Amino acid sequence: MTQPSCFDISIENNIAHIVLDRPKAFNAMPRAFWNELPAIVNDINDNAKARVIVISSTGKHFTAGMDISVFTDGEGMSAGAGDQYARAEAFRQFVLTLQDSFSCLDNVRMPVIAAIQGGCIGAGVDMTSACDIRYCTEDAFFQIAEINIGMTADVGTFPRLCKLIPEGWVRELAYSGRRLPAQRAKEIGLVNDVFPTQEAMLAHVMELAAEIATKAPVAVAGSKRMINYARDHSIADGLDYIATWQAGMFAPPHMMEAFAAKAQKRESAFPDLAPLRKKM
Repeated sequence: MTQPSCFDISIENNIAHIVLDRPKAFNAMPRAFWNELPAIVNDINDNAKARVIVISSTGKHFTAGMDISVFTDGEGMSAGAGDQYARAEAFRQFVLTLQDSFSCLDNVRMPVIAAIQGGCIGAGVDMTSACDIRYCTEDAFFQIAEINIGMTADVGTFPRLCKLIPEGWVRELAYSGRRLPAQRAKEIGLVNDVFPTQEAMLAHVMELAAEIATKAPVAVAGSKRMINYARDHSIADGLDYIATWQAGMFAPPHMMEAFAAKAQKRESAFPDLAPLRKKM
């Protein structure tokens, strides 16, 4: 993979740390961002390079959201000529492509933890709502800012946020464009905890990531898949699916290793996830 322009990436002790790295631009998301993020995440997933992914940021704000250049450079909102319905259909495909840039976080086999400081605006809410766990600093705020520029948020905020916080809050934020401050975000369940500084937050996040990385990767991947499936289906469907999953993925050797490690007072030694086969 070529060196990305919007991110700094490090992988250590089975933890992949993806850092938004355009602080002077408040980590706004230009066209390159939307191509680089899924390439990075899918590479980690497909090649089983880590057991946990952490996403953090640099500078004053986590992200100012989508850069307007996404709509104005090359193909975009007004691009194309000819029939208006053909243009509308093409624009729909463009939005679906943007959505896929964040859906990779939902679909990746390993947990994704977001560490948020300052503003998490517009597409930042789309992105972090696709993560498994969110933490933030006391100065953080969340804003569905699309309404303030005359558009409906369309890259994942509503389908996911309605599963994370009470619908009334989603509606208030969506209709008004108001900021949701850190403490209220914790109170309604959007973030797990709030920290006084980014350093304290990252220390906690890395400690949690390190703990997750010691668990059996197949069991962690299964837990993520079951939670996502339960979110999107009925209880009956969820119970049926986990029974089917266990029929193929139940791993007695991994359980025996966990028991042995505990008895011997040592760290468990579990096999990593296998790289995915993409070609015949």
